[in-house]
Amino acid sequence: MPRIALVTCAPGPEVAEDRDLPALVRALEDAGARATAEVWDDDRVDWAAFDLVVIRSTWDYSWRAAEFTAWAERCAAVTRLANPADVVRWNTDKRYLADLADAGVPVVDTRYLAPGDPLDLPGDHEYVVKPASGAGARFAARYTPDEHATAVRHLERMHADGLTAMVQPYLSAIDTTGERALQYFGGTLLHASRKGPVLAPSTPYDQRKTAHPGLTEWTPSLEEAAIARKAMASVPGRPELLYARVDLVDGDDGRPRVMELELVEPNLFLWLHPESMPRVVEDVLKAAAR
Repeated sequence: MPRIALVTCAPGPEVAEDRDLPALVRALEDAGARATAEVWDDDRVDWAAFDLVVIRSTWDYSWRAAEFTAWAERCAAVTRLANPADVVRWNTDKRYLADLADAGVPVVDTRYLAPGDPLDLPGDHEYVVKPASGAGARFAARYTPDEHATAVRHLERMHADGLTAMVQPYLSAIDTTGERALQYFGGTLLHASRKGPVLAPSTPYDQRKTAHPGLTEWTPSLEEAAIARKAMASVPGRPELLYARVDLVDGDDGRPRVMELELVEPNLFLWLHPESMPRVVEDVLKAAAR
């Protein structure tokens, strides 16, 4: 009877509910595993007692990225961690988009502004400012060139907190074709979803956003699936990934490109795709048996 920990975070006012977690725990138990949900920073947890530790909804990690990656490395030293600790370290900093671009993956054009860098912002198009380590649209906002002063204050706040900022063009296709999330489990496509735009004009960066508005099922195109596979194949070291979510948006040319490659704690949206639960359970049990 394998012991499996599904890792989450402590509840809080800025932490979304993991709707999948209770159902996934029950499904694993029904399949013969001893499954429990555990909080990643709970010092009472003996991670070595588990055959497999699966990161699921550690949705506060971006506020404490260094602490979280250190935990992942400690955990991986005593048991099997999915995804692996080196993947966690690489993927918690969205500067990984530059690595994907270097590998030929089409990504959203991105510039990075670290503390101390000149606050150089676009003057001729709408753009997005967000932290390089972030989740759930935390500290993200979109700006027009006329909102330069507000965007500068946003950057100054992030830099004061020691955060590196990302500056990306706001791709207007998000307002019409949305953002597509292709979910992979055990190396193959599990299901896909589409959501509407997250960032409304003039929404303050420090206001909580709905991370997945208007979520619906989606059938990915051949091009979308090919880009997703190329992104996953471009992870340094080509590690074995138990799960991955590739978020795609359309560029101004109408072609899909990667907005994010989620390898740490992607929401699986199993509540929207209940038919995927048996596959997830099967792959988790296979990983625990290795």
